[in-house]
Amino acid sequence: METAAQKITVETTINAPVAKVWEHFNAPEHITQWCFASDDWHAPSAENDVRTGGKFRTTMAAKDGSFSFDFGGIYSNVVPEKVIEYGMEDGRTVQVTFTEHGDSTTVTEIFDAEQTNPADMQRDGWQAILNNFKKHVEAN
Repeated sequence: METAAQKITVETTINAPVAKVWEHFNAPEHITQWCFASDDWHAPSAENDVRTGGKFRTTMAAKDGSFSFDFGGIYSNVVPEKVIEYGMEDGRTVQVTFTEHGDSTTVTEIFDAEQTNPADMQRDGWQAILNNFKKHVEAN
């Protein structure tokens, strides 16, 4: 019997309206500016077809060239400025919700934990990326 994957939640509230948050979350030219967990990493390329059935792929890489990997998947549900759901290439699922509060927007990501790394390490990594996203949106 297969057990259900542990769900991990990360969240941030961004001082920007939902239309701007949505655009910065999904436009490849913005994804490459925020989609990494620490300053010694970067995202040299991103492709995104943000629609139900569309695919995405972002390359994340250490700036010193020592390691890189592609993060990708297929969207199972996209409701503009509300929700994005997708399946990753390893079979795990993610739900991202955008909740508007006037001039601010809360972004919540709920994802299936993988079995290799501890849940707190995964949570910290995803939260760091989301914090970079907040910083990018508020600065641009």
